[in-house]
Amino acid sequence: MNEGGPRGKGRVVGLEGSHAVSEAVKMANTDVIAAYPITPQTHIVERLAEMVADGELDAEFICVESEHSAMSACIGASAAGARTFTCTSAQGLELMHEVLYVASGMRFPVVMVVMNRALSAPLSIWCDHSDAMAVRDVSWIQMFAENNQEAFDLTVCAFRIAENRNVLFPAMIHMDGFYLSHVIEDLVIPDEKEVRDFIPDYEYPFPLDPERPVSMGCFAPPYIYPEIKKAQEVAFERSKTEVKSVLHEFGEVFGRSYELIESYRMDDASIAMLMMGSISETAMLAVDELRDDGCDVGLLRIRLWRPFPFEELRDAVRDIDTLIVVDRCVSYGMGGPVCAEIKSALYDEPRRPKIVSFIAGIGGRDVTVDHFKQMFMQGIERAKSEKTKTDEFVMFGVRE
Repeated sequence: MNEGGPRGKGRVVGLEGSHAVSEAVKMANTDVIAAYPITPQTHIVERLAEMVADGELDAEFICVESEHSAMSACIGASAAGARTFTCTSAQGLELMHEVLYVASGMRFPVVMVVMNRALSAPLSIWCDHSDAMAVRDVSWIQMFAENNQEAFDLTVCAFRIAENRNVLFPAMIHMDGFYLSHVIEDLVIPDEKEVRDFIPDYEYPFPLDPERPVSMGCFAPPYIYPEIKKAQEVAFERSKTEVKSVLHEFGEVFGRSYELIESYRMDDASIAMLMMGSISETAMLAVDELRDDGCDVGLLRIRLWRPFPFEELRDAVRDIDTLIVVDRCVSYGMGGPVCAEIKSALYDEPRRPKIVSFIAGIGGRDVTVDHFKQMFMQGIERAKSEKTKTDEFVMFGVRE
């Protein structure tokens, strides 16, 4: 976890989260940006449009009529060999949903930032992870940022990861809407030349070229479709190695290292809380206060959501007795989607912790330090109770 103030190489600036992403896209020397504005993502594309108009970024900015068109344009640009970026939120991501499978199935390394926002209905512009969970099976690399520094860094890394010839999958960086998108934080911006040295020039191995015609997205009858999908699954799973490698190299170059699963005060913890996104920084304060009171608690945060970090998760929970999972989304009829995947990943472990599920912060409702402390205490009691069922979850703080 990122403790303390800004660290690493570069100049310290106060920057809005959305504009931090825009800076990363500019420094990556992106060729094509196709996007449609939607709250709370809009500031990213507004700033990128200014950069292109002012000559700060030599790129094509495509104003499209919908998010479906944005992703379609990105696929065409990527097929032609252009470094391509887009961003969206919530209903916009859902309107893209059909085309997301095309980008990954055709192995186009589009980079997209998703400002996480609740899905309608009822209409909400506030943050939760419903949109991210709705696209967890589309074969895009997915990473969650905790703060604006991570949003900048992970966007830079996403280009390097996605465009690696051993990967060639599109990548999403998830940021919590409003909690990060519209918040100004101190962060370290590295030298642009160093960023461009870190990201090699993009050379797609099979670009569209009139001089060398190729076919893309061909029809696949049943006799070959399963083999194509098997190859995609094997390649996608292998991409985790490259994710780890790039994050490690980023740390060596820029002084900020990232793990697939981050831990906080876990050295002697017997009880851990696990989550994703920006609320983990608030939860860290709850851990500190409970530690001061003598509780042996710690915190885990998943950074890489797809491909899922099975081995890293199993290592992280090996010595704990109780794992309290906090989801920011409801999988209706089942509970918390993150918790369900944690249970699945640990199912065959000979010594696995008692897992307790909470759902909190949906629709942008604040989750405070005191709320996390209450979830820790309630989670410990539920873990001890023989009445707690394995499929039971609590929607924390909901008035009934």
